[in-house]
Amino acid sequence: MEKLPQISEAEYEIMKIIWADYPISTNEVCEKARLTHSWSQKTIHTLLTRLNAKKVISYDQRGRMYYYYPLISQKKYLEQENHLFLNRFYNGKMAPMLSSLLSDSEIPDSELQNLYDMIQTKLKSGDKQ
Repeated sequence: MEKLPQISEAEYEIMKIIWADYPISTNEVCEKARLTHSWSQKTIHTLLTRLNAKKVISYDQRGRMYYYYPLISQKKYLEQENHLFLNRFYNGKMAPMLSSLLSDSEIPDSELQNLYDMIQTKLKSGDKQ
């Protein structure tokens, strides 16, 4: 698996905005980020600069405006983060993680059914990783 750059929680929030709607202007990123965070425009610009330096995003300049787009897919990034989480906390084993989640929280029956269906689909596909 290709090692993708690590990004902070704040940078990840900006990435979610870019993944959802790219190419996206600096102003649009600022507007959307301010809906859920109390970050200043300068903070958002700093996060965009860091993400660009990490080669996670890039931009096109149109006149005086910058339009950002991702250089990595959300799917690939989440796969890496899930793998790192599983290795760090559960020694790479899925069963102890699921056991912990199932025993420590109230999960609605509909979500349990969805999990069951996903596991059944995975078993039927014969994909043994």
